[in-house]
Amino acid sequence: MTARDFPSPVPSERDRREVAELLGRAPNGAFQVVVRHRDGGPLVIANAPFLDDGTPMPTSYWLVGEPERTWVGQLESTGAVDRVEAELDVGVIEAMHRRYAAERDAKIPADHAGPRPFGGVGGTRVGVKCLHAHLAWHLAGGDDPVGRWVMARLADQGKVPDAQDATPVAAVDCGTNSTRLLISARGSNGGIDTLTREMQITRLGQGVDKTGSLAPEAIERTAAALRDYRVLMERAGVRRVRATATSAARDATNADAFFDAAYSALGHRPELISGLEEGALSFAGATASLDPAIGPFLVVDIGGGSTEMVAGSRSEAGVPSITGVESLSLGCVRLTERYQLHDRPTADALEGASIEARELVEGALDRISGARQARTLVGLAGTVSALASIDLTLDTYDRDRVHHHQVSAQAVEDITRRLSAMSVQERRAVPGVEAQRADVLVGGLIVARAVVNAMADMSMMVSESDILDGLVASLLD
Repeated sequence: MTARDFPSPVPSERDRREVAELLGRAPNGAFQVVVRHRDGGPLVIANAPFLDDGTPMPTSYWLVGEPERTWVGQLESTGAVDRVEAELDVGVIEAMHRRYAAERDAKIPADHAGPRPFGGVGGTRVGVKCLHAHLAWHLAGGDDPVGRWVMARLADQGKVPDAQDATPVAAVDCGTNSTRLLISARGSNGGIDTLTREMQITRLGQGVDKTGSLAPEAIERTAAALRDYRVLMERAGVRRVRATATSAARDATNADAFFDAAYSALGHRPELISGLEEGALSFAGATASLDPAIGPFLVVDIGGGSTEMVAGSRSEAGVPSITGVESLSLGCVRLTERYQLHDRPTADALEGASIEARELVEGALDRISGARQARTLVGLAGTVSALASIDLTLDTYDRDRVHHHQVSAQAVEDITRRLSAMSVQERRAVPGVEAQRADVLVGGLIVARAVVNAMADMSMMVSESDILDGLVASLLD
């Protein structure tokens, strides 16, 4: 394994330049900035466990910022290393080194052969070697008693690092149809940078509408995805996580079996959030980068088991203001299973599904304050992304082209009619259709059509930012 295999984001050119200036040389391995000064400058970097040439790198965290490096150097010159060793129990220091080594070694693939990094903080197994490394790990969120001791001594001198945590955070959404992951971090410009975005169709809500319970195989599919995500989170150095479960878990009588399996797989027990919470988080994520001037907004999140409809606006400062939320028992999986829309559905099935979707959507719009006054309709989730991909005739998914693409009401109608007349196999051959989504796509399209029709044939803006982005924002606020 070399630094190029390190599963972390590529630093920006600004970060590379500033870290090189602070170190007096270019770094010899991959790194990411995990703590910044409030002006965006690097304060702590996390190193790959190997340099570019494959040499093991025992020190995961480096203190690179000034004046903090100078402060710690001055502290060391007064005999602080000896004092902290005298004040802290030997067992406490040894346990700290083991924690550090375990965190670093978790980033190394299990099948790695050859030399490996050794030791704990600063590359030592016993005692204290370098206060800079200890403060770096502490500032990055590590459980380092030596780092805490250094912070206290600096505070005694009136020296407090002007730090802003840039450690990656993660959001996981266990939905009815898919299980998704977003890993993000605070960027150098104060914004939020996306590091990893993953999706697996796991169909947790398989049969829930009919049986009222989660199928064991659906729970296992979702748990398998969560195990994959746990590896990605550990390698990225994620420490704070929000995982949520939505419609399928809300409706299931055996939801505890899922939560137990999810906790075992992910290491975090998902929150069971209400439809109203889901809608508010989706609104926050979907509208965060939109110009407030094009509001007020109606955000519609078409999930597998439910559809959330949220009306509101954003202030010039970017603060969301929600005027109304509804969560409907209406989604691509639920509607597909209820009316048997999987494979070339009958005219009666299509009519029944369309009537139910229209009635539920119209009723919700009448109840949601400000919904019908929205100037911009924003659609979220897999069905809406597929709509954009089909409209753009994309052979492969392209987030940049899909994100904020406008789908006209006529296009929604045409695509819904065309795919409704197809078999599952024929749908899979349509550019823009994911193979695993083809069997439930018509159900979702019927919901989308009901929404645009009820909004007087308003075009739908597609947003690839959604509940995951709202969850991440809540962790970084």
